[in-house]
Amino acid sequence: MSTTYEQQAKVFKAVCDERRLRILELLRHGEKCTCVLTDEVGMPQSSLSYHMKILCESGLVIGREDGKWTHYRIDPAGSERAIELLRQITAVDDTDSGGCCCE
Repeated sequence: MSTTYEQQAKVFKAVCDERRLRILELLRHGEKCTCVLTDEVGMPQSSLSYHMKILCESGLVIGREDGKWTHYRIDPAGSERAIELLRQITAVDDTDSGGCCCE
């Protein structure tokens, strides 16, 4: 695999929280401003900022500054990388025959 375990873990960390899954669901419908996300998710801006940092570091979401607000959207390339990552790490590889030390 071309990504490190640390980079891979960032993707899975991003999607292992119900609040971040809710944020991703909202962003599926297009770009959203921080002010909209705080209202729709029902959390203070400081908490939202923490979750958005994790989503952005994973590569799933991108933010763009517009005055005092940040607008977020799903990054299609990051989404594709996450899908491919899951495919790669869950693909069955039957070439290793040493499954047990008792054989």
